[in-house]
Amino acid sequence: MVNGGSELTRATGEIYYLPGMGGRLDAGLGEELLRRGFALSGRETIGAFKKLRFGEQVDAVKQDLVEGFWRPEARVIANSFGGYLFLHAQLVLEPFPGRVLLLSPVIGATAQGATGMRFYPPRADALMQTAQAGGFPKPDNIEVHVGEEDWQAGPQALVEFCNAVRIKVHLVPGRGHMLGSDYVGSLLESWLNSG
Repeated sequence: MVNGGSELTRATGEIYYLPGMGGRLDAGLGEELLRRGFALSGRETIGAFKKLRFGEQVDAVKQDLVEGFWRPEARVIANSFGGYLFLHAQLVLEPFPGRVLLLSPVIGATAQGATGMRFYPPRADALMQTAQAGGFPKPDNIEVHVGEEDWQAGPQALVEFCNAVRIKVHLVPGRGHMLGSDYVGSLLESWLNSG
């Protein structure tokens, strides 16, 4: 597990952060969380971690959660592919007891008709199949946000998944995979200061 931030920032709170593919803890959203005074732990989806097989990545996330964040006051933020890793780790656990914020989480295979671009992650059908069978262990406190025009996360499939699991999903009009710093900044302000 990679840690970011200093001991001084731990007084404000620590967040377990899973960035999107090729993401680092100290860049993008992670940089914003550090700027706000939060310590970060998580998995950068680069380097040695990226070279692991998907099952090993999921096992590492599961171990991080169980050993360091399995408590009601814990906070997890996952973005894009990081959300996919979190949801797959959740498949083999009891419902996560802390607070979870998923931004543009990948849910399975997607394609964009206009350009022909496709995304097919490992175990692409597992989340939806488990949700539809009623077996997904819904975290106690989870919030999901996705752009209405996000072909990578696939908002229609994500809504279907969330409905099956009874998770409220926030569809953001006019936004794609990148929800925008204006939207995410406002969301973080309310999410980090609540609960």
